[in-house]
Amino acid sequence: MSKKKEKTAAGVRESTRQLMGISGIKDYCLQTAHGELVFFHIKPTNLSTLSEASINARIYALVTVLKGLAEIEMLCLNSRENFEDNKRNIRARMEQEDNPAIRKLLEQDQTHLDRIQVQMATAREFLIIIRLKDEKETELFQYLSRIEKSLKDQGFVVKRADETGIKRLLAVYFEQNVTTERFEDFDGERWIILGE
Repeated sequence: MSKKKEKTAAGVRESTRQLMGISGIKDYCLQTAHGELVFFHIKPTNLSTLSEASINARIYALVTVLKGLAEIEMLCLNSRENFEDNKRNIRARMEQEDNPAIRKLLEQDQTHLDRIQVQMATAREFLIIIRLKDEKETELFQYLSRIEKSLKDQGFVVKRADETGIKRLLAVYFEQNVTTERFEDFDGERWIILGE
């Protein structure tokens, strides 16, 4: 068997989660080989509407949170659809098209996608990530509640991600999918009818 076929056969046996380095998803965390990750969604503040003093206060609040939690990590995601492939296909199609009416429709499609992308350009998600190491199960939720309270005490609007939120986060991170309402644990799960 050639190396390419061996590699393909080995790749087929790996699940999507294995390829992403995820061993499981719990109601409160993402399990990886490098620890369990807990995600806190932070609602962004529109800084363009704040005074300079208010912006400095927000920065100071964030610094205070960062000083108090050594194990904190941060993540910023574009929470929007990516239209670059669609726009590239429309441009290629316009170059091939001889019919002026269809070419005009393609131009309108491209303009429409440009407008949507500009409107969604500010759709960002900000997350604080806590990497759990050796926390005891009995103290875990008190620890997470303390972190959430600390963030709220500094004026941040925060919510800990549950299992559905973590799946949505992965969909946004890996494929910029922000439109799915329900995430399946297995492909085709919604089509299985039990008891028949």
